[in-house]
Amino acid sequence: MTQFSDLALDPKVLKAIEETGYTTPTPIQEGAIPPALEGRDVLGIAQTGTGKTASFTLPMITLLKRGRARARMPRSLVLCPTRELAAQVAENFDNYAKHSKLTKALLIGGVSFKEQDALIDKGVDVLIATPGRLLDHFERGKLILSDVKVMVVDEADRMLDMGFIPDIERIFGLTPFTRQTLFFSATMAPEIERITNTFLSNPARIEVARQATASETISQGVVMFKPSRRDKADGEKRALLRALIDGEGDKLRNAIIFCNRKVDVDVVAKSLKKHGYDASPIHGDLEQSHRTRTLDGFRDGSLKFLIASDVAARGLDIPNVSHVINFDVPSHAEDYVHRIGRTGRAGREGTALMICSTRDEKYFEAVERLIEKEIPRLDNPLGSTPEAPSEARSDEEAPAPKRRSRSPRRQTPEDAPPAPVEAPARRAEPAEQTEKKSDEPRRARSGRGSRRDESDTVGMGEDVPAFIAKSFEQRRAG
Repeated sequence: MTQFSDLALDPKVLKAIEETGYTTPTPIQEGAIPPALEGRDVLGIAQTGTGKTASFTLPMITLLKRGRARARMPRSLVLCPTRELAAQVAENFDNYAKHSKLTKALLIGGVSFKEQDALIDKGVDVLIATPGRLLDHFERGKLILSDVKVMVVDEADRMLDMGFIPDIERIFGLTPFTRQTLFFSATMAPEIERITNTFLSNPARIEVARQATASETISQGVVMFKPSRRDKADGEKRALLRALIDGEGDKLRNAIIFCNRKVDVDVVAKSLKKHGYDASPIHGDLEQSHRTRTLDGFRDGSLKFLIASDVAARGLDIPNVSHVINFDVPSHAEDYVHRIGRTGRAGREGTALMICSTRDEKYFEAVERLIEKEIPRLDNPLGSTPEAPSEARSDEEAPAPKRRSRSPRRQTPEDAPPAPVEAPARRAEPAEQTEKKSDEPRRARSGRGSRRDESDTVGMGEDVPAFIAKSFEQRRAG
């Protein structure tokens, strides 16, 4: 069996690895580190939780052991899709480079530009950043990327999902053509394939697992949920979530609960806290300091339930997560693999549960097609919820049609007032004549004298007063 000592890593790096307790590399590490140390481009495809971070961190530290960074000109660049993942990569770098004299800077949103500028001005060997904040510094003239020797793109498929691909392409254009590129992704969508064909040069392709597969150490299950009534669906779904948590008993040490929408993250977290569960939300709208405190609490065990959006679904290495619960079926099937990959890491056993409501069944089918496996159906711990009597009855009881029928602007034949006597004759008019009248100016159709026939008097007719007629005849004679 291959050991880290067999991979030609720097002795200082090997010492740091030994102090962390690792001796045997994972398959992605064993496959990616040797070509990376040779200076080749690497395309690594592996499911989440397989140790991709060390696959590029370890050879990068070894490659950068010689040389010195200049002000505002980093020697290497690591791009991550989220702040949390970038912070985690920075933490890994600190662990593995603690015996090396390399410097780093972390560029993420929610942190003062001034502090980050100060680090860049000193010169850094490793720059770890999210694409948006990196470009912000570049556009402000605080960063020069012409000296980047190693560029890493981590969780590339998540970059695609978050709309970062145009930024990634721009950043590639700002770095030297001679750079070495290490490109890692859990799946290979067509757009990701295009990027690799464009910017990687004859890469060593390391694929250690079938694309978009879940770890075999994760026990999966789904509860098919049908609410009793539409207006009670949300409350019943939250009650089902609590029942699933209680049903796991002592097996559930902690759990990440995923929701599709940020607003649902807040609602579920508030509901769990109301019922006595130790829960806290994390999503992109929260301040970075709050997100950091929440993650730290979950890591050290002071927080039991982390309610998250997909901002926490990629790359976060929290080794001892016993359960992942999908409160919502993810709308993108690939996200299911990344979500449940938060448990069962590093060979440990984990449990992934999911609630599938009627409206999410099409997404659930896409998940099963992607993983090429049927997810076991679980019994509803609350029992079968009573169904509404019928859809038709609920529609008949809806008040909206009654309000419309009482509206004076939209009267039904039964509610209409008796028609005037002239109405039949007016309705009998030809369509053309009716349309012509509707196009006439409103003043000609309303007011007194609006209903004249052809024999109506025009002006004064023949009944002209004598004094007016006499005055008119005198003017003509003159």
